[in-house]
Amino acid sequence: MRTKAGARPVMTAAEVAARVSELAPTFLEGLAPRELAAVLEAAMLRRLRAHSVVAREGHRAEEVFLLLEGRARHFTTRREGEKIVVMWILPGEISGGRALLSTRPVEYLVSTEAVVDGWALVWGSGAIQALARGYPRLVENALLIASDYLANYRDLHIAASYEKAEKRVAWVLQKLAGGIGQSVAGGIELKIRNEELANEANVTIFTVSRLLSEWQRKGFLVKGRGRVVVRSLEELAKSAS
Repeated sequence: MRTKAGARPVMTAAEVAARVSELAPTFLEGLAPRELAAVLEAAMLRRLRAHSVVAREGHRAEEVFLLLEGRARHFTTRREGEKIVVMWILPGEISGGRALLSTRPVEYLVSTEAVVDGWALVWGSGAIQALARGYPRLVENALLIASDYLANYRDLHIAASYEKAEKRVAWVLQKLAGGIGQSVAGGIELKIRNEELANEANVTIFTVSRLLSEWQRKGFLVKGRGRVVVRSLEELAKSAS
């Protein structure tokens, strides 16, 4: 494993291997110990700064990222310049999977932005494609991840088509609590803005604001600027059903 030029490593190769073992990334499932060691050796350890864009929508897909520490998100930008969050990325998850494709140059479908400071393993397209040819399980794992993305989109689409707004917003809060949520005094904190929550639930910002105010009055959560602390996921789900 290498480190980006000019950056001081904060994790040794042994520490990275231990972190990968702890996270058990789907992308690296099923590899024999020697295969896993070869894949990690081919990666570069890169520092991700908060709010930095590490991959841009429409640019050539040249790198695959495996997040080790921190939090990131995929987003797309409308013609009007509005940023729409598509998906959150947690430690153990990958971004830039299109760089695995070798038949022709392809572009990133979405941009990827670090939300907080973190670290990631990064493979260039040439390196990851060579590894995929040597270890086909990487391709199978990438297809499984893509399948999970489709399943997530299916659930969102069904909810947007058939569930009422209250249930959609509550469902998104539950999903995010199990992903990007942080345990704090009094509940689970989600650092998310009303606009982002509205995008995820496919409702208006007005609807999100109204529901959060109502749920705060009932004691299910506490809202603040750019954050929500969920006190009771069970009561929230029950109220929205």
